[in-house]
Parts: sequence; C-alpha cells; structure tokens
Amino acid sequence: MIEDVHPMKQITIASIIQIVVLAFMAMSMLLINKAFADEMVHQFKNPSFSGVGTSTHYLTIENQEFSRKMSIKEELKAIQEQIERDKENTTLARFIRNLESRIYAQLSRQLVENLFGETPSENGTLTLEGNTITYSVEDGIITLVITDSNGDQTTIQLPIGNFTF
Repeated sequence: MIEDVHPMKQITIASIIQIVVLAFMAMSMLLINKAFADEMVHQFKNPSFSGVGTSTHYLTIENQEFSRKMSIKEELKAIQEQIERDKENTTLARFIRNLESRIYAQLSRQLVENLFGETPSENGTLTLEGNTITYSVEDGIITLVITDSNGDQTTIQLPIGNFTF
C-alpha cells in the first residue's frame, strides 16, 4: 500500500510530522519557564538548634529537671521514713520501749516511796543516763534538783502536808 503513494505525498507527511515536532519543541521551550521550583530549606524543629523559642524551651527543660530532682528527694525521704518506722515497730524495739517504761515506772515508784513511804529518807541522789536527780526534805518541803548532762538545773519544790487527793 505504501508503494501506491505518490512520492510527493510521502514528503509532505514527513514534513508535516517534522513541523508538528518542531512546533511542540518550540512551545515546550516557551512554556518551560512557567514551571518554577522552590528551593529546599532545612529547619530544625528543636529550639536548641533553631533558636526560635529557645528561652521557653530552656525554662521547660529546667522545670522538668527540677521537678524530677524534687520527686527523687521526696521518694528517698519517704523511703528513709518508712525504714525508720519499720525499725521502731520491730518486736525487739517494742519490747525495749516497754521494758524502759516499766523500769522508769519502778524507779519513780521507789523515789516516791523514799519521799513519802513509811520510813521516808531525808535526802538522796539518783543518776540516770547522764542526768542527776537530787532530793531533800527540809521543813515540810521536798526539793528536787534535776541536773542534765549539760549542767543545766531545774528545781522543783513541793510542800508535803498541803496537798491531798
């Protein structure tokens, strides 16, 4: 079928195709200026790198660090207090407290017996854990002098016959 085509017609079809291709190339060169691209810009989102909002960022970090340090201190304090409470509530610790209480009660009962018993003594001294308790009875007045380990003194005077229950 191509052999039947006149040679002039073949040239015209080829030239038409060339003209269309050249026109397309010319139009694309004119329109290529319309396609713009923006430059790629990298920006850090972290204020430590970008500098935008840096002071607020630093304050937030400081507050977080401070809050964390305080919570750690509070946790340590709570744990130490729990350990102290556990030490005070052991069976041995309760036994020792009860024993000390009974010993002090016995000592005070003996002191009262020495002051007001059937055969009261006129004076006496008791030393207990670095404290000295001295008592004396003169003219119906009991004088207690309590001296602590620092040498500070407390004096208590009681009349014997003037108080009753």
